[in-house]
Amino acid sequence: MTTIIDKIYSELPAMSQSDQKIAQKVLDDPEKIVNSTISELAKIAAVSGASVTRFCHNLGLTGFHDLKIQLAQVSGNEKSHSLQKIAKDDLQTALKQIGDNKVAEVEATLNNVDSQVLKKVLDLLTSSRIVQVSAEGDTYPVAEDAVYKFNQIGIFTMASGGNVETAIAQSMNLTNQDCLLVISNSGESAALLKQIKVAKQYGLKVMAITNRADSPIALEADYHLQTAVRQTVLQTQYYFSRVSAFTMIEAIFLLLISQDDERIEHIKKHEEIISNQKI
Repeated sequence: MTTIIDKIYSELPAMSQSDQKIAQKVLDDPEKIVNSTISELAKIAAVSGASVTRFCHNLGLTGFHDLKIQLAQVSGNEKSHSLQKIAKDDLQTALKQIGDNKVAEVEATLNNVDSQVLKKVLDLLTSSRIVQVSAEGDTYPVAEDAVYKFNQIGIFTMASGGNVETAIAQSMNLTNQDCLLVISNSGESAALLKQIKVAKQYGLKVMAITNRADSPIALEADYHLQTAVRQTVLQTQYYFSRVSAFTMIEAIFLLLISQDDERIEHIKKHEEIISNQKI
């Protein structure tokens, strides 16, 4: 189940400036907000009480009291650490802060997976003739990881090298026996959206991994798996951590292995073939 913390992180980039100011104060110290009044939150966020109420409504909550209840239900009232707030003179403290965020990202990503959607994704990956994986920019290494892992267990998978124009051309050579997996943090890439539309024209089913369920790519995909982030760079926006996307690919990989012992044998054969490349 998606927590209110996950929802705030997910919607943070698309929020108004006022909502972002409130959201950051909530993320900085959820426990403090649970014990605050609406006036106190408005004061520390430098907004009006009406803005706090509007912020709650924009999150689909009935009001500030509903926000406090949901924050109280979050295990540990987890805090976020902006890179601007990470300790600069104490490396061990800084590493602890970073570690806390990464653990939270992994846990939130795995805990919030919709099992029914995940099962359909696993079935589609195993039944497709060819799996195409597409991503761009700093997300592309996650696509490369998926290509390597899926091929290693006998699922023919390809990518474009991060060039979306090439990826679109590849999609045009595929059929309804194939599928497309799109990975995008924001879920707002215009190029990837264009590829999804082309892929659908050629009959491909589309899976997406993004950080926002309401993003254009998530809404266009047939199946969507949502990741979570915890690290922020600025006070009003998050920084994309590939950890959560890698986690989702790793989870899919391990689940595929657990479903079929032959996939383990496929990995062994591959490792034997490439063993002479190791010292």
